[in-house]
Amino acid sequence: MNIRTASPADIPKILSLERTSPTAAHWSERTYRDRLGDEGPESLVLLVEDKGAIKGFLVVRIIPPGWEIENIVVADSARRHGIGSLMLNELLRRARIRSEVQILLEVRASNVPARRLYEKLGFLKSGRRVAYYRDPLDDAILYSLCLG
Repeated sequence: MNIRTASPADIPKILSLERTSPTAAHWSERTYRDRLGDEGPESLVLLVEDKGAIKGFLVVRIIPPGWEIENIVVADSARRHGIGSLMLNELLRRARIRSEVQILLEVRASNVPARRLYEKLGFLKSGRRVAYYRDPLDDAILYSLCLG
């Protein structure tokens, strides 16, 4: 497996994978182009490939002194194989190199496997947004990880 920074050429595969995940943030092609282009907000998009297939990706918005994880998806067939941990650990490595102070994220309250992973990596609950998500309706749990 290979982890790398995504490029605009990866957008069709990213969209295809994202559409299979009910817990992902569902974005337009334009939003991904903004995240991978020079004119949108400063972002980092990491993806994990295996034999040419994308097994997972994450999108981070860089807002110094911290980063916010905006979207993270692991293919159904690749879950429970360490893909999420691999991406998050690479993200933490890169954030520490840049001397970032914290990483923020929000996740569906019902997404227990993701919440366990974040907590295992040291993220702490920092809040809750009631009825934040739609289709299906769900609360958002806010997490933060202090790096400094």
